[in-house]
Amino acid sequence: MTEKNLISLLTKLERTQDLSDEEFASLLEADSSAFCAELALRARNTRERYYGKDVYIRGLIEFTNYCRNNCYYCGIRRGNERAQRYRLTYEEILACCKAGYQLGFRTFVLQGGEDSYFTDERLAGLIRAIKKSHPDCAVTLSVGERERDSYEKLFEAGADRWLLRHETADKAHYESLHPAEMSWEHRLKCLRDLKSIGYQVGCGMMVGSPGHTTAHLVKDLRLLQELQPEMVGIGPFIPQQDTPFADQPAGTAELTLRLLSIIRLLLPQVLLPATTALGTIDPQGREKGLLAGANVLMPNLSPVSVRKKYALYDNKICTGEEAAECIRCLSGRVASTGFHIVKGRGDHPGFKRKEGR
Repeated sequence: MTEKNLISLLTKLERTQDLSDEEFASLLEADSSAFCAELALRARNTRERYYGKDVYIRGLIEFTNYCRNNCYYCGIRRGNERAQRYRLTYEEILACCKAGYQLGFRTFVLQGGEDSYFTDERLAGLIRAIKKSHPDCAVTLSVGERERDSYEKLFEAGADRWLLRHETADKAHYESLHPAEMSWEHRLKCLRDLKSIGYQVGCGMMVGSPGHTTAHLVKDLRLLQELQPEMVGIGPFIPQQDTPFADQPAGTAELTLRLLSIIRLLLPQVLLPATTALGTIDPQGREKGLLAGANVLMPNLSPVSVRKKYALYDNKICTGEEAAECIRCLSGRVASTGFHIVKGRGDHPGFKRKEGR
Protein backbone atom coordinates (compact mmCIF):
# COMPACT_ATOMS: atom_id res chain seq x y z
CA MET A 1 0.00 0.00 0.00
CA THR A 2 1.32 3.44 -0.87
CA GLU A 3 2.19 6.00 1.78
CA LYS A 4 -0.62 8.21 0.49
CA ASN A 5 -3.13 5.39 0.98
CA LEU A 6 -1.80 4.69 4.47
CA ILE A 7 -2.28 8.32 5.44
CA SER A 8 -5.82 8.13 4.09
CA LEU A 9 -6.45 5.16 6.38
CA LEU A 10 -5.27 7.21 9.36
CA THR A 11 -7.74 9.95 8.46
CA LYS A 12 -10.51 7.37 8.17
CA LEU A 13 -9.60 5.87 11.56
CA GLU A 14 -9.59 9.32 13.18
CA ARG A 15 -13.03 10.12 11.78
CA THR A 16 -14.81 6.80 12.22
CA GLN A 17 -12.78 4.81 14.80
CA ASP A 18 -13.14 1.84 12.48
CA LEU A 19 -11.40 0.13 9.59
CA SER A 20 -11.77 -3.20 7.84
CA ASP A 21 -9.61 -6.10 9.00
CA GLU A 22 -7.45 -5.68 5.90
CA GLU A 23 -7.01 -1.96 6.57
CA PHE A 24 -5.98 -2.57 10.18
CA ALA A 25 -3.48 -5.16 8.95
CA SER A 26 -2.03 -2.61 6.53
CA LEU A 27 -1.44 -0.13 9.37
CA LEU A 28 0.19 -2.83 11.48
CA GLU A 29 2.52 -4.05 8.74
CA ALA A 30 3.41 -0.81 6.92
CA ASP A 31 7.15 -0.43 6.43
CA SER A 32 7.52 3.34 6.32
CA SER A 33 9.24 5.56 8.85
CA ALA A 34 7.37 8.60 7.52
CA PHE A 35 4.05 6.82 8.07
CA CYS A 36 5.04 5.83 11.62
CA ALA A 37 5.99 9.42 12.40
CA GLU A 38 2.65 10.67 11.09
CA LEU A 39 0.77 7.99 13.05
CA ALA A 40 2.49 9.02 16.29
CA LEU A 41 1.84 12.72 15.60
CA ARG A 42 -1.87 12.15 15.05
CA ALA A 43 -2.09 10.00 18.17
CA ARG A 44 -0.31 12.67 20.19
CA ASN A 45 -2.64 15.37 18.87
CA THR A 46 -5.65 13.23 19.77
CA ARG A 47 -4.51 12.65 23.36
CA GLU A 48 -3.81 16.39 23.74
CA ARG A 49 -7.33 17.18 22.57
CA TYR A 50 -8.70 15.36 25.64
CA TYR A 51 -5.86 15.53 28.16
CA GLY A 52 -3.65 18.44 27.12
CA LYS A 53 -0.08 17.96 28.34
CA ASP A 54 -1.13 16.10 31.50
CA VAL A 55 0.34 12.74 32.43
CA TYR A 56 -1.32 10.76 35.22
CA ILE A 57 0.68 8.63 37.61
CA ARG A 58 -0.53 5.46 39.35
CA GLY A 59 1.29 4.12 42.38
CA LEU A 60 1.95 0.44 41.76
CA ILE A 61 2.09 -1.79 44.85
CA GLU A 62 3.08 -5.37 43.99
CA PHE A 63 1.76 -6.87 47.19
CA THR A 64 2.00 -10.63 46.57
CA ASN A 65 3.83 -12.85 44.10
CA TYR A 66 2.02 -16.05 45.05
CA CYS A 67 -0.11 -17.26 42.15
CA ARG A 68 -2.34 -20.26 41.57
CA ASN A 69 -1.86 -20.06 37.78
CA ASN A 70 0.88 -21.61 35.66
CA CYS A 71 0.98 -19.30 32.62
CA TYR A 72 3.85 -20.31 30.37
CA TYR A 73 5.28 -16.77 30.06
CA CYS A 74 5.16 -15.55 33.65
CA GLY A 75 7.98 -15.59 36.17
CA ILE A 76 5.67 -15.88 39.18
CA ARG A 77 3.84 -18.90 37.74
CA ARG A 78 2.89 -21.61 40.23
CA GLY A 79 5.42 -24.04 38.82
CA ASN A 80 8.45 -21.77 39.20
CA GLU A 81 10.26 -23.27 42.18
CA ARG A 82 13.00 -20.64 41.96
CA ALA A 83 10.61 -17.75 42.64
CA GLN A 84 11.18 -16.08 46.03
CA ARG A 85 7.64 -15.79 47.35
CA TYR A 86 6.38 -12.96 49.53
CA ARG A 87 3.22 -11.24 50.73
CA LEU A 88 3.15 -7.70 52.04
CA THR A 89 1.30 -7.13 55.32
CA TYR A 90 -1.60 -4.69 55.64
CA GLU A 91 0.74 -2.36 57.49
CA GLU A 92 3.33 -2.50 54.70
CA ILE A 93 0.71 -1.84 52.01
CA LEU A 94 -0.79 1.10 53.92
CA ALA A 95 2.71 2.50 54.47
CA CYS A 96 3.28 2.37 50.69
CA CYS A 97 0.03 4.29 50.18
CA LYS A 98 0.98 6.88 52.79
CA ALA A 99 4.37 7.47 51.20
CA GLY A 100 2.80 7.61 47.74
CA TYR A 101 0.18 10.10 48.82
CA GLN A 102 2.87 12.44 50.12
CA LEU A 103 4.60 12.20 46.74
CA GLY A 104 1.42 13.20 44.90
CA PHE A 105 -0.16 9.89 43.93
CA ARG A 106 -3.96 9.81 43.90
CA THR A 107 -4.39 6.32 42.47
CA PHE A 108 -3.00 3.15 44.05
CA VAL A 109 -2.79 -0.03 42.00
CA LEU A 110 -2.74 -3.22 44.07
CA GLN A 111 -1.19 -5.81 41.78
CA GLY A 112 -0.46 -9.41 42.57
CA GLY A 113 -0.73 -12.99 41.50
CA GLU A 114 -3.98 -14.89 42.00
CA ASP A 115 -3.22 -15.56 45.65
CA SER A 116 -5.91 -17.50 47.56
CA TYR A 117 -4.70 -15.98 50.84
CA PHE A 118 -6.28 -12.68 49.80
CA THR A 119 -9.91 -13.64 50.16
CA ASP A 120 -12.75 -11.23 49.43
CA GLU A 121 -12.90 -10.34 53.11
CA ARG A 122 -9.18 -9.60 53.39
CA LEU A 123 -9.09 -7.57 50.20
CA ALA A 124 -12.28 -5.69 51.09
CA GLY A 125 -10.82 -4.78 54.49
CA LEU A 126 -7.67 -3.52 52.81
CA ILE A 127 -9.62 -1.42 50.30
CA ARG A 128 -11.71 0.15 53.08
CA ALA A 129 -8.59 0.98 55.06
CA ILE A 130 -6.98 2.71 52.06
CA LYS A 131 -10.16 4.64 51.32
CA LYS A 132 -10.51 5.71 54.94
CA SER A 133 -6.96 7.09 55.00
CA HIS A 134 -7.11 8.57 51.49
CA PRO A 135 -10.74 9.26 50.53
CA ASP A 136 -9.74 11.39 47.54
CA CYS A 137 -7.83 8.50 45.93
CA ALA A 138 -8.84 5.77 43.52
CA VAL A 139 -8.06 2.12 44.24
CA THR A 140 -7.30 -0.11 41.28
CA LEU A 141 -7.05 -3.89 41.61
CA SER A 142 -4.99 -6.10 39.33
CA VAL A 143 -5.33 -9.55 40.86
CA GLY A 144 -6.69 -11.58 37.98
CA GLU A 145 -9.80 -13.64 37.48
CA ARG A 146 -12.49 -14.01 40.13
CA GLU A 147 -16.21 -14.73 40.03
CA ARG A 148 -18.83 -12.03 39.63
CA ASP A 149 -19.95 -12.07 43.28
CA SER A 150 -16.33 -11.47 44.32
CA TYR A 151 -16.01 -8.53 41.95
CA GLU A 152 -19.26 -7.12 43.35
CA LYS A 153 -18.09 -7.38 46.97
CA LEU A 154 -14.83 -5.61 46.20
CA PHE A 155 -16.65 -2.91 44.26
CA GLU A 156 -18.94 -2.32 47.21
CA ALA A 157 -15.88 -2.09 49.46
CA GLY A 158 -14.68 0.84 47.38
CA ALA A 159 -12.53 -0.51 44.53
CA ASP A 160 -12.82 1.84 41.56
CA ARG A 161 -10.94 0.14 38.74
CA TRP A 162 -9.81 -3.30 37.67
CA LEU A 163 -6.95 -4.17 35.35
CA LEU A 164 -7.19 -7.57 33.65
CA ARG A 165 -5.22 -7.99 30.47
CA HIS A 166 -6.91 -10.29 28.01
CA GLU A 167 -3.37 -11.10 26.64
CA THR A 168 -4.76 -12.20 23.26
CA ALA A 169 -8.23 -12.14 21.69
CA ASP A 170 -7.63 -15.35 19.76
CA LYS A 171 -8.79 -18.49 21.59
CA ALA A 172 -6.24 -20.87 20.08
CA HIS A 173 -3.41 -18.44 20.72
CA TYR A 174 -4.59 -17.95 24.32
CA GLU A 175 -4.53 -21.71 24.81
CA SER A 176 -0.93 -21.86 23.51
CA LEU A 177 0.12 -19.42 26.25
CA HIS A 178 -1.76 -20.99 29.17
CA PRO A 179 -2.32 -24.45 30.67
CA ALA A 180 -5.56 -26.30 30.01
CA GLU A 181 -7.12 -25.36 33.34
CA MET A 182 -7.29 -21.71 32.22
CA SER A 183 -10.15 -20.61 30.00
CA TRP A 184 -10.21 -17.92 27.31
CA GLU A 185 -13.99 -17.78 27.66
CA HIS A 186 -13.74 -17.15 31.41
CA ARG A 187 -11.18 -14.37 30.90
CA LEU A 188 -13.58 -12.54 28.58
CA LYS A 189 -16.53 -13.20 30.90
CA CYS A 190 -14.60 -11.57 33.73
CA LEU A 191 -14.00 -8.44 31.66
CA ARG A 192 -17.67 -8.18 30.73
CA ASP A 193 -18.75 -8.75 34.35
CA LEU A 194 -16.42 -5.99 35.54
CA LYS A 195 -17.84 -3.55 33.00
CA SER A 196 -21.44 -4.34 33.91
CA ILE A 197 -20.77 -3.98 37.67
CA GLY A 198 -19.46 -0.45 37.19
CA TYR A 199 -15.70 -0.63 37.40
CA GLN A 200 -13.46 1.43 35.19
CA VAL A 201 -11.95 -1.50 33.32
CA GLY A 202 -8.54 -2.00 31.78
CA CYS A 203 -7.60 -4.80 29.41
CA GLY A 204 -4.77 -5.22 26.92
CA MET A 205 -2.51 -7.60 25.06
CA MET A 206 1.02 -8.88 25.32
CA VAL A 207 2.69 -7.73 22.10
CA GLY A 208 4.87 -10.23 20.32
CA SER A 209 4.17 -13.20 22.57
CA PRO A 210 5.11 -16.57 21.02
CA GLY A 211 2.88 -17.19 18.00
CA HIS A 212 1.39 -13.67 17.97
CA THR A 213 0.47 -12.69 14.40
CA THR A 214 -0.97 -9.66 12.63
CA ALA A 215 -4.29 -11.52 12.37
CA HIS A 216 -4.30 -11.95 16.15
CA LEU A 217 -3.60 -8.24 16.63
CA VAL A 218 -6.55 -7.35 14.42
CA LYS A 219 -8.72 -9.52 16.68
CA ASP A 220 -7.29 -7.66 19.68
CA LEU A 221 -8.31 -4.34 18.16
CA ARG A 222 -11.79 -5.69 17.45
CA LEU A 223 -12.12 -6.78 21.07
CA LEU A 224 -11.14 -3.30 22.23
CA GLN A 225 -13.83 -1.86 19.96
CA GLU A 226 -16.39 -4.20 21.48
CA LEU A 227 -15.46 -3.78 25.16
CA GLN A 228 -14.73 -0.03 25.02
CA PRO A 229 -12.48 -0.26 28.09
CA GLU A 230 -11.54 2.85 30.04
CA MET A 231 -7.90 1.73 30.08
CA VAL A 232 -5.70 -0.36 27.78
CA GLY A 233 -2.37 -1.66 29.04
CA ILE A 234 -0.08 -3.17 26.43
CA GLY A 235 3.58 -4.08 26.60
CA PRO A 236 6.05 -6.22 24.69
CA PHE A 237 6.49 -9.86 25.63
CA ILE A 238 9.79 -10.23 27.48
CA PRO A 239 10.97 -13.77 28.29
CA GLN A 240 11.68 -14.86 31.85
CA GLN A 241 14.49 -17.32 32.48
CA ASP A 242 12.49 -19.75 34.63
CA THR A 243 9.55 -20.28 32.26
CA PRO A 244 8.85 -22.58 29.29
CA PHE A 245 9.23 -19.52 27.03
CA ALA A 246 12.69 -18.58 28.33
CA ASP A 247 14.30 -18.99 24.90
CA GLN A 248 11.60 -17.20 22.89
CA PRO A 249 12.36 -13.85 21.22
CA ALA A 250 10.99 -10.72 22.86
CA GLY A 251 8.37 -8.50 21.30
CA THR A 252 9.54 -5.19 19.89
CA ALA A 253 9.26 -1.64 21.09
CA GLU A 254 8.50 -0.55 17.52
CA LEU A 255 5.33 -2.64 17.22
CA THR A 256 4.25 -1.74 20.76
CA LEU A 257 4.59 1.99 19.98
CA ARG A 258 2.67 1.58 16.73
CA LEU A 259 -0.13 -0.17 18.60
CA LEU A 260 -0.24 2.56 21.24
CA SER A 261 -0.85 5.10 18.51
CA ILE A 262 -3.48 3.00 16.74
CA ILE A 263 -5.29 2.38 20.04
CA ARG A 264 -5.26 6.12 20.80
CA LEU A 265 -7.00 6.81 17.48
CA LEU A 266 -9.36 3.85 17.96
CA LEU A 267 -10.34 4.88 21.52
CA PRO A 268 -9.57 8.63 21.65
CA GLN A 269 -10.33 9.13 25.36
CA VAL A 270 -8.73 5.94 26.65
CA LEU A 271 -6.28 5.96 29.56
CA LEU A 272 -3.16 4.53 27.97
CA PRO A 273 -0.02 3.68 29.97
CA ALA A 274 3.53 3.74 28.74
CA THR A 275 4.41 0.55 30.58
CA THR A 276 7.43 -0.60 32.54
CA ALA A 277 7.88 -3.44 30.05
CA LEU A 278 8.22 -0.88 27.25
CA GLY A 279 10.81 0.98 29.33
CA THR A 280 12.62 -2.30 29.95
CA ILE A 281 12.97 -3.25 26.30
CA ASP A 282 13.97 0.29 25.25
CA PRO A 283 15.77 2.73 27.59
CA GLN A 284 13.67 5.57 26.13
CA GLY A 285 10.54 3.42 25.84
CA ARG A 286 8.35 5.33 28.27
CA GLU A 287 9.23 8.68 26.71
CA LYS A 288 8.55 7.27 23.25
CA GLY A 289 5.26 5.87 24.56
CA LEU A 290 4.13 9.32 25.70
CA LEU A 291 5.06 10.73 22.31
CA ALA A 292 3.05 7.94 20.65
CA GLY A 293 -0.19 8.79 22.48
CA ALA A 294 0.16 7.35 25.99
CA ASN A 295 -0.85 9.49 28.98
CA VAL A 296 -0.31 7.30 32.07
CA LEU A 297 2.75 6.08 33.96
CA MET A 298 2.82 3.53 36.77
CA PRO A 299 5.84 4.03 39.05
CA ASN A 300 6.55 1.37 41.64
CA LEU A 301 5.71 2.12 45.28
CA SER A 302 6.54 -1.39 46.52
CA PRO A 303 9.25 -1.75 49.16
CA VAL A 304 12.65 -2.05 47.48
CA SER A 305 13.21 -5.29 49.38
CA VAL A 306 10.59 -7.14 47.30
CA ARG A 307 10.80 -5.49 43.88
CA LYS A 308 13.22 -7.98 42.34
CA LYS A 309 11.05 -10.83 43.58
CA TYR A 310 8.10 -9.66 41.47
CA ALA A 311 9.88 -10.99 38.40
CA LEU A 312 7.22 -11.34 35.72
CA TYR A 313 9.99 -11.04 33.12
CA ASP A 314 13.76 -10.57 33.07
CA ASN A 315 15.73 -7.31 33.50
CA LYS A 316 12.80 -5.28 34.82
CA ILE A 317 13.76 -1.64 35.39
CA CYS A 318 13.53 0.43 38.59
CA THR A 319 13.84 -2.52 40.98
CA GLY A 320 16.38 -0.72 43.17
CA GLU A 321 14.87 2.75 43.40
CA GLU A 322 13.06 4.22 46.37
CA ALA A 323 9.67 5.72 45.49
CA ALA A 324 10.81 9.32 45.93
CA GLU A 325 13.92 8.72 43.82
CA CYS A 326 11.79 7.07 41.13
CA ILE A 327 9.28 9.92 40.89
CA ARG A 328 12.04 12.56 40.67
CA CYS A 329 13.65 10.66 37.81
CA LEU A 330 10.33 10.13 36.08
CA SER A 331 9.32 13.79 36.37
CA GLY A 332 12.47 14.77 34.50
CA ARG A 333 11.87 12.14 31.84
CA VAL A 334 8.29 13.33 31.31
CA ALA A 335 9.37 16.98 31.13
CA SER A 336 11.83 16.09 28.37
CA THR A 337 8.87 15.09 26.17
CA GLY A 338 7.03 18.37 26.66
CA PHE A 339 4.44 16.84 29.00
CA HIS A 340 4.10 17.13 32.78
CA ILE A 341 2.97 14.92 35.65
CA VAL A 342 -0.17 16.09 37.46
CA LYS A 343 -1.77 15.18 40.75
CA GLY A 344 -5.25 13.75 40.56
CA ARG A 345 -7.12 10.48 40.22
CA GLY A 346 -7.06 10.72 36.44
CA ASP A 347 -10.44 9.16 35.74
CA HIS A 348 -11.59 8.44 32.21
CA PRO A 349 -13.35 11.61 31.01
CA GLY A 350 -16.45 9.69 29.95
CA PHE A 351 -16.80 7.84 33.26
CA LYS A 352 -19.42 9.03 35.70
CA ARG A 353 -18.39 8.46 39.30
CA LYS A 354 -21.01 7.41 41.80
CA GLU A 355 -21.36 9.60 44.86
CA GLY A 356 -18.90 8.66 47.58
CA ARG A 357 -16.48 6.83 45.23
